[in-house]
Amino acid sequence: MVDNIDTDQIIPARFLSVPRDRGYGDYCFHDLRIDGNGAEILSFPMNTSDYRKASIIVGGRNFGCGSSREGAVYALMDRGIRAVLAPSFGDIFQQNALVNGLVTVSLPVAVITEVWARLGINPDKTITLDIEGGRVQISDGFHSSFDMDPFRKYCIVEGIDEIDFTFCLIEKIDCYEKRNSSRSLSKNRDFIPGK
Repeated sequence: MVDNIDTDQIIPARFLSVPRDRGYGDYCFHDLRIDGNGAEILSFPMNTSDYRKASIIVGGRNFGCGSSREGAVYALMDRGIRAVLAPSFGDIFQQNALVNGLVTVSLPVAVITEVWARLGINPDKTITLDIEGGRVQISDGFHSSFDMDPFRKYCIVEGIDEIDFTFCLIEKIDCYEKRNSSRSLSKNRDFIPGK
């Protein structure tokens, strides 16, 4: 388990000029996965047959720290990563993840260490993440609960972002605006500047 994986490790800055529609998956952890000659570094977990198709990363403390780089979230998602479990996250990374649909789950260090150990012993084990139930489980029976902000959970489960959520409430917003605009107009008519 490695702490302080920063956004420049997730996607080096030189790849951020690549048009977004080309995808960033090939650049995910590029300098950790690929050597100077363009060959895969076989010791990097995402280059092994056991973890090449993984959709969940089990990370260390302060995952996604560093510069504000939404491309880090794009790189992970374009690589097929759907969730990151870690003891803590960089604040901006975690917000970018929420906005873009990448699930981040904070778990105690002891739980992350246990998950890491169990997966390392037998990479054939699988992790299941139950967002609604707030539970992470390994196929050997190990499980742990987690809490998630209700708004984040709702957005993840519904597959929406903050803007979509706002559009879901448009009728209520319109009613509120109509109700309150008539009140503010009547108050403003009674107000004459300078008197």
